[in-house]
Amino acid sequence: MNSVEPSERLQQLAEEYRTRAEAIRRDLASQRDPDFAEQAQERQNDDVLRGLLLEAEVGLREVNRALERLEEGSYGECTRCGEPIGEARLEALPMASLCVRCADLQET
Repeated sequence: MNSVEPSERLQQLAEEYRTRAEAIRRDLASQRDPDFAEQAQERQNDDVLRGLLLEAEVGLREVNRALERLEEGSYGECTRCGEPIGEARLEALPMASLCVRCADLQET
């Protein structure tokens, strides 16, 4: 694995997700243009922002669960089969809870 410890990487990811979610919430709460045509476009943009907010919130929950597993001592173990999650997978997706095999099974 790289030189960044899992806890540090997960904390960085959590902060990124929190920052992203806060920025999106600010955008969603901002004043709307009084022009009707502009409001229609803004509503479409808001739909996209809500989708991005949901992704950020889901990502933050996954990171928090990974931090809990780290604290419990089960980080890096597949929550389905109990086998180790590969280092390359954890490096690419630090909040991974499933090994590649179980993740593939879940997708099918």
